[in-house]
Amino acid sequence: AITDPDGIVNKHFVDSLCLTRNVDLLDGKKLCDVGTGAGFPGAVMLIYNPKLKVTLFDSINKKLDFIRFLVKELGLEAEIVTTRAEDAGKNSLYREKFDIVTARAVASLNVLSEYCVPLVKTGGVFAPLKAVLTDEEEHRGLCAAGTLGVKMKRKEIYTIPDGSKREIIIFEKNSSTLPKYPRNAAQIS
Repeated sequence: AITDPDGIVNKHFVDSLCLTRNVDLLDGKKLCDVGTGAGFPGAVMLIYNPKLKVTLFDSINKKLDFIRFLVKELGLEAEIVTTRAEDAGKNSLYREKFDIVTARAVASLNVLSEYCVPLVKTGGVFAPLKAVLTDEEEHRGLCAAGTLGVKMKRKEIYTIPDGSKREIIIFEKNSSTLPKYPRNAAQIS
């Protein structure tokens, strides 16, 4: 819905780049963006460091067609997969394989945790980009995250250039996620 150039830069790119201040994005790290949509933040991270091993998931192939075009035009490489997050989390190709898993504007924190944490390897990081959380969403999200094997390390509230407040929460994975997670979408809801 954001179409003006300043809005695109400030609300999408600047917000996505907050990840670079909070997560170690060294060459060769495996990053997964769940529900990438138009590539925020995953494609932005790939542009920021083309030596990252980036995997972009979305359930809508039409959105991923744009990402495939973008990656090709920029001469970059990424794994672009049409899949639902809960299916990816059960797939041995992706389950507990990523150093960093992120998402932006996908779901409430408790639901997002169940989608994303099964993809994070032990010792890895789950780093969702969110609007500032309500106390209730944070509480529910932290409870879900703990059940899934991650612990909150820190959070940062920041302001993007248009004055909007955003939040990033950094979780570290300290144990494997139980095999029953992620559940199917109806159970997660």
